[in-house]
Amino acid sequence: MSARYVVGIDLGTTNSVVAFADTSSGDQAALRVLEVPQVVNPGVVEARSLLPSFLYLAGTGELPAGALDLPWAKGRDLVVGEFAHKRGLEVPGRLVASAKSWLSYAGADRTGPILPWGGADEVRKLSPLEASTHYLAHLREAWNQEVAGRDQGARLEAQDIYLTVPASFDPVARELTARAAQAAGLVNLTLLEEPQAALYAWIEAGGESWRQAVAVGDVILVCDIGGGTTDFSLIAVREDQGELVLERVAVGDHILLGGDNMDLALAYAVRQRLAAAGTQLDAWQFRGLALSCRAAKERLLADGKDKSVPVALLGRGRKVIGGALRAEIARAEVDTALVDGFFPRCAGGDRPQAQRRTGLQEMGLPYATDAAVTRHLAQFLTRHRQATAQERELACPTAVLFNGGVMRAGALRQRLIEVANGWLQEAGAAALRVLAGGDPEHAVARGAAYYGLARRGRGVRIRGGTARTFYLGIETAMPAVPGMRPPIKALCVVPQGVEEGSEVELPQQEFGLVVGEPAEFRFLSSNIRRDDAVGAVIESWTDDIAELPPLDATLEWEGQEGTLVPVRLQARVTEVGVLELWFVSRDGSRRWKLEFNLRAAA
Repeated sequence: MSARYVVGIDLGTTNSVVAFADTSSGDQAALRVLEVPQVVNPGVVEARSLLPSFLYLAGTGELPAGALDLPWAKGRDLVVGEFAHKRGLEVPGRLVASAKSWLSYAGADRTGPILPWGGADEVRKLSPLEASTHYLAHLREAWNQEVAGRDQGARLEAQDIYLTVPASFDPVARELTARAAQAAGLVNLTLLEEPQAALYAWIEAGGESWRQAVAVGDVILVCDIGGGTTDFSLIAVREDQGELVLERVAVGDHILLGGDNMDLALAYAVRQRLAAAGTQLDAWQFRGLALSCRAAKERLLADGKDKSVPVALLGRGRKVIGGALRAEIARAEVDTALVDGFFPRCAGGDRPQAQRRTGLQEMGLPYATDAAVTRHLAQFLTRHRQATAQERELACPTAVLFNGGVMRAGALRQRLIEVANGWLQEAGAAALRVLAGGDPEHAVARGAAYYGLARRGRGVRIRGGTARTFYLGIETAMPAVPGMRPPIKALCVVPQGVEEGSEVELPQQEFGLVVGEPAEFRFLSSNIRRDDAVGAVIESWTDDIAELPPLDATLEWEGQEGTLVPVRLQARVTEVGVLELWFVSRDGSRRWKLEFNLRAAA
């Protein structure tokens, strides 16, 4: 029996949101956003539509007893949400932030206790996986409190859940996101790419009018800029048996560039002014200042009349009158630092500027070295110029859909459109149409819930399949060379765009399979090489193919330990985005299965 509710969850870098539809109401199932109870001040719980993705680890005796109590939990020493963010302004060394960015960073120990990053030794640490689990567990408990009550069948763990991830998340980051959800008790889980969810939300908001807003041949640029990341996708409008269909044709890289960078830009500007006036900030104060600049940025980028906004943080030292430090951020400063700094005018042939790297670096997130979103967009459109079957120097989208908290700002939207239209004019293409409507703060969660309805035949599905081409590493047969491992060839096993539930026909090539002992299976992927056919062997690959973390496995055959067995390959992409690789012996008498999570359903 199908679950009563379909639930969309946006596990965001800055805010998390839950949207849902009650399918028992028939075809008229309306989407709603869950008001999430959370601590907003010590001892005060209120319900808000956004759960800030922050976690604060309180020290012993730091807060009064019961200050962090929730209706479903008492005596906790950690808090998620609004008060976690507020308290983190005052004590930044105990605040876990950007857990989603850490979860996507292959260079970090994503399951190790590393957050708060840079926190003092006495502060207990959580892994990015644990922090994500806490956010999702809070959403589960809030749902069960507000929606389920005593109805066991309405508990969140019994519903169909659609959890969003960036389209650019690699398979490991997707798998860790799924693990966080499962650890939080959310089992009936499907992952959905955020740009697709944003487009689903636009479709849902407009009803059938979306078919008049776009036409066959249109290419929609989804520009998703949130608190910590920038993601670009292209979705083509095509025709199938007289009906408009949507197909995702290109996905960009996962760029650690977003609202957090803008907060820092403002904080550095304030710090320089204070230093010129004789006040120096230490690292603790600066972290608090960066968090304070977030609210100032949002006010000044809004359409209000504020010409300046004050920021304040706790002070240290004798020079700070009254124990607090105050400064002003002017609207003109925002225009210079954020509009010109992050969305500069540039040519369509420009690329992100690589800085000369220092030989010894502090460990941390691999932030984009160039803060210019417009140059990253130019690179994306050039890389994927073949995705739209246009013979131009760059892909030329016909419409743009904005998503993410950053893109709520009209000044930033206008600048990006202005720059992109300049490129399109030079290419002889029409100017971008802006797809209006939708709610940037709640769109991804609402779109995920709409997708759940679409899977039940109550909405429009976007085609797309796998976002990348995937390869299996084949070790080259060659004589041993001291100090050198044999090179790896890339065997294409899943071309880009393969739909879930599809069998993949591999040519009848034979390879040697190591059985009976631990072996390393190497996987690779590319979001650029969309023309590689199944069975193609790439002898030499460079930056257009990236290696993924290997999979260690032992394929058993008792009595044949360490044997190299001639096998053929068979492949299938399951409904939940898992690649099943079957290795079949030459005589067909033995079969071994290997599973690799490409992505969850999209």
